[in-house]
Amino acid sequence: MKFIIVSGGVLSGLGKGITASSIGFLLKTKGYRVTIMKCDMYLNIDAGTMNPIEHGEVFVTHDGVETDQDLGHYERFLGENLFRENYLTNGQIYKEVLDKERALFYDGACVEPYHHIPPEITAKWEAAGRKHKAEILIVELGGTVGEYEGLLFYEAARRIRLKRPKDICFVHVGYLPAPPSIGELKSKPIQQSISHLHSLGIQPDFIICRAEKEVDLKRKSKISLVSNVPVENIISNPDLDNVYKAPLVLQKQKLDEKIISFLGLKKKLADKSLARKWEKMVFVQAAKKVKIGIVGKYQKTGDYLLSDSYVCVIEALKHAGCFWGVQPQVVWFNSSDFDNSTQEEVKEKLSGVDGIIVPQGWGSRGVEGKINAVRFARENKIPYLGLCFGMQMAVIEFARNVLGLVGANSQEVNPQTLYPVIHIMPNQKKYLEEKQYGGTIRLGAWPCVVKKGTILEKAYTIYGKNPDSPWFIPRDKKYHRTKELTIFERHRHRYEFNLKYRKLFEREGFVISGISPDKKLVEAIEIKNNPFFVGTQFHPEYLSRPLTPHPIFVSFLKAAISN
Repeated sequence: MKFIIVSGGVLSGLGKGITASSIGFLLKTKGYRVTIMKCDMYLNIDAGTMNPIEHGEVFVTHDGVETDQDLGHYERFLGENLFRENYLTNGQIYKEVLDKERALFYDGACVEPYHHIPPEITAKWEAAGRKHKAEILIVELGGTVGEYEGLLFYEAARRIRLKRPKDICFVHVGYLPAPPSIGELKSKPIQQSISHLHSLGIQPDFIICRAEKEVDLKRKSKISLVSNVPVENIISNPDLDNVYKAPLVLQKQKLDEKIISFLGLKKKLADKSLARKWEKMVFVQAAKKVKIGIVGKYQKTGDYLLSDSYVCVIEALKHAGCFWGVQPQVVWFNSSDFDNSTQEEVKEKLSGVDGIIVPQGWGSRGVEGKINAVRFARENKIPYLGLCFGMQMAVIEFARNVLGLVGANSQEVNPQTLYPVIHIMPNQKKYLEEKQYGGTIRLGAWPCVVKKGTILEKAYTIYGKNPDSPWFIPRDKKYHRTKELTIFERHRHRYEFNLKYRKLFEREGFVISGISPDKKLVEAIEIKNNPFFVGTQFHPEYLSRPLTPHPIFVSFLKAAISN
């Protein structure tokens, strides 16, 4: 197995994940079996307990691991499901070593970071490669070079080169700022990050230059002189209007061919059809715009408005937009701004949108604002998509304003509510009582039986026919034998629809369009006499990919276009 180590310098958020994903995609089109893993330097065991405003969106794998959002990028570019082996944190490594120490695995030796941590890291990398039978493992090192918490990951990579110099390739991603007062790209920051890398005993083999625009030969020559990297191995990666163009930019500079040659890999039969599909997808002409309002609560940080908490939702909209040849234009709304608004005030703010999404969320902040947005969508027949928490908000709104259950709520928001239409899952109570928050919620892919004649069924049967799509049950699963349409979607929640209220809801035009095979958990809801009003307890955005856009988003966007 060959290793490609992707490191970063200057600042975080450079696009290391997109770079790693692009390299992975290009090597896959060349016929190689590739997988990618992310190494986060946090002491957290996983990303599940991290604040989404601080860390960005949590991505959930099929096997139920809460990971960094970069795994979402990897899956979208590779078109494959990744697993727990593809995500590693400092916390996982230290816990593993300490558990072994307690079990006398080291035979009473003094356990030291320098001696015992790097081998454990290397073992995890190799396990990820074996899991996917990969010929090439791409490892993205989180953060920036020079940070204290990442030193032992770099040390692990250095030791691989020491033992197997022909099996490892270092790709360093750095940033060249262009201060407005100067008017040119400055290479000093990336030069300094390369010096940090040298101080760790690592010589980069390729340098990816991130910048607002193309990096010219003069800048490349300066970087080459400092880094000992040939000019031809210094690659320009400018800002793009579409991240899915990144592989084409790198391929134009023959990065994939250069890496294959550097690692001494034998040439294989290329997958030209995959490359053609990707290029066709990238250059879809989107002349028309469709305006989508997202009513969330994790996008504002200080004076800045960020979308990192909802990356998968944004990408799923892009995929659906590509399918229809339109450009989704996202308009952000802070749900807290709607908390005390009248419907007239909500209408004034939301009246210009063609569709509304209420995405995932936790806790009580901004809940009333989300419910007000749901009411506006339902009463004015605006296409609505509620994702996880967004489905729960739709249930609460219907209970209050259609069923007349005054004060109906979720037990998460108000444990004392008289009408807990959303309640805690029975097996979750003990976890909360014992403060076991990390990794205990309902996670990963679970089956859902879809009701015939619903919007949900039409979406999957019309726009999700490909049997290889990730939302269909694997053929070795018992659920595949059912006569009803059964899908396989990823979850991340602790609260559920309260089935005690099911008959009351259904009498008033509320539809349970998706339910677990044992009929104990409501997975999706709809409202009749609305062009598109769907809520899912699962997260369809996790499985949307550029070449296989998710049918729910495709169906939602069609309704928004019509609106």
